[in-house]
Amino acid sequence: MAVVLLFALLLLPVYLQSSGALPDIDNQVFIDDCVTVHNQFRSRVNPPASDMLYMTWDEALAKTARAWARTCQFSHNIYLKQAGKVHPTFTPVGENIWVGAPSSTFSVSSAIGSWYNEVKDYSYTDRSCSRVCGHYTQVVWAKSYKVGCAVHICPSGIAGFSTNSIPDSTIFVCNYGDAGNFPTHPYSAGAECSACPGETCGNKLCKKQTRDQAIAYPNWNPDFGSGSGAASSATCNSYFLAVVITRPLALVLIIAAVYGLQLVYPHMFAYE
Repeated sequence: MAVVLLFALLLLPVYLQSSGALPDIDNQVFIDDCVTVHNQFRSRVNPPASDMLYMTWDEALAKTARAWARTCQFSHNIYLKQAGKVHPTFTPVGENIWVGAPSSTFSVSSAIGSWYNEVKDYSYTDRSCSRVCGHYTQVVWAKSYKVGCAVHICPSGIAGFSTNSIPDSTIFVCNYGDAGNFPTHPYSAGAECSACPGETCGNKLCKKQTRDQAIAYPNWNPDFGSGSGAASSATCNSYFLAVVITRPLALVLIIAAVYGLQLVYPHMFAYE
């Protein structure tokens, strides 16, 4: 019985991580997905863009996205235009929000894809929009070259969303620098990278080492949102509980089980 208990308890953290937890902003797979999917969509705009910048990850924008996601509101961050409030240097900051329920429906590609799919309602020629298009234009805003995203599970639902009462609803927030959605075209049409002299052109996107390099912000955190400066997120609660509580508990139970068996059967030994 002790062996079965050990097996079950040691496997529980792995199960919880794979079945319930969502990644935090330092998860490299999550970071790579957010950056890759954004750049894939930015490279396929029609008409082609002459000045579309390659987008890279920004730690401070991700911290802001996480802090706002934790407020569980289906509305834009009220601090986006306040200098220093949402980023040390970018002002204002752009933002896209995706919500859904339950958490098992979330994926980076589907969320960003839903924003890009607004292109069907957007006319580049006259900048008109027959429905909602602001998420699409932010995704393909040529001068937005940094992005930071976060995903969060809201146990009590999301305020302002039609399914706000459904538990474990998911909110996915991406913040952008420079901000987009000014009253102009989101990008300039023309031959790929033709408006980026002296820069490298990769997959129809303009690349520049000094612009694309990662900048760390270890001592900066937004001063809003529940636990905005904390290292972990409520999206990882199940994994956190598994690691911090379940494994020590497993160890205690195993020791107790072995000790109990020795008391009841003092002459019994186990062999492989």
